[in-house]
Amino acid sequence: MNYTIRKASKNDMPQVFHLIKELAHFEKEVNAVEVTVDDLQADGFGNNPAFQCFVAEVNAKIEGIALVFNRYSTWKGKALHLEDLIVSEQMRGSGLGTALLDEVIKYAHHLGVKRVNWEVLNWNEPAIKFYEKKGAEIKRDWMVVHLNNQGIKDYISKL
Repeated sequence: MNYTIRKASKNDMPQVFHLIKELAHFEKEVNAVEVTVDDLQADGFGNNPAFQCFVAEVNAKIEGIALVFNRYSTWKGKALHLEDLIVSEQMRGSGLGTALLDEVIKYAHHLGVKRVNWEVLNWNEPAIKFYEKKGAEIKRDWMVVHLNNQGIKDYISKL
C-alpha cells in the first residue's frame, strides 16, 4: 500500500474533522465533539499554533491523523502530548497507525522532549496492545481529570 505521512495543512482540516467525528462515534461520544473545522483551522494555523497535526494520506484521501501539542512536566521538563491518533475504520491494521506514531516519536525526538503522553480508553484493548507492543507504559493507576466548559464557568462563578 502506498501512503504518505506529512504535516497537515489548513486545507486538510475538513478531512481531519471527519476522522475526529469517526473517533467520537467509535468511543460512543457522538455528541461530545464541540470543535469545528473553523476552530481547527484557526487554532492550528495562526501565529501561535495550539497543535501540530500529522496526516496519513492514501490515494489523496486522509485516512489517519496524529494531533499533538507541547506540555511541560514538573518532573521531566519538556513533554509532548498526543491528543489523538486516529486511523479510519477501514484502514485499521494497515500499518498507518504505526507510521503515524513513528512520525510523532521522531517529532518528539527532534523537539528534545523527555516524554510523550497520551490516554487510551480502558476498554480499547486493540489500542492498548498496540501501544504496549511499541514500548509504551500504560499507567493503570492514574485517573484522567477533566473540568469541562460548564464546570469552568461554575467554578469561576463561585470565586
